[in-house]
Amino acid sequence: MSEPIDFNAPQGSPDWLRARLGRVTASRVADVIAKAKTGWGASRANYAAQLVAERLTGAAGDSYTNSAMQWGIDHEAEARQAYSFYSDCSVVEVGFIPHPAIEMSGASPDGHIGTDGSLELKCPSTATHIETLLGGSVPGKYITQMQWQMACSTRQWCDFASYDPRMPESMRLFVRRVRRDSAMIAELEKQVRTFLKEIDATVVELTARYGTKEAA
Repeated sequence: MSEPIDFNAPQGSPDWLRARLGRVTASRVADVIAKAKTGWGASRANYAAQLVAERLTGAAGDSYTNSAMQWGIDHEAEARQAYSFYSDCSVVEVGFIPHPAIEMSGASPDGHIGTDGSLELKCPSTATHIETLLGGSVPGKYITQMQWQMACSTRQWCDFASYDPRMPESMRLFVRRVRRDSAMIAELEKQVRTFLKEIDATVVELTARYGTKEAA
């Protein structure tokens, strides 16, 4: 009998990685809906292959971390504290939140605020942070991620926070609130359901043709 999944495990821990295994996550929903001029984008096929492999092997396929990603990991707690001070609120850290109606999907927000809010933290390069400051809005690539987080957590809003301690104090933190978009969420849910059916079918076909890892 397999061990029960601990969805409350701290983010980044082995149990958290296990909870995400083979599941569509908020940070990759943009890949699920990615399109090119001729049809689905390559990132969609690559993500599908990753999830199929994770289900067949039981091993995570997205463990690569570069220096920019490590910078974000190292400064996330500092960014959370800065946001909490700026917003005068408490941020509750959470684990992996399964979607309430779509099995094998979920999200890992960077925190919950009160009963209605959630948080998405970014600690990007200084160049990216400056672009965000000048643009004055949430970069589009993160809107999908935040809407999926709200879909999974049933929250009504999500604050986007970009933090760079290398900037002058008045420019270190950028915060914008994104409200729940029910129409966008409904479309994302439709696309994720279709995507997951494709994953299921591929796993079944490969297993039927070549057997399971244990049977090899």
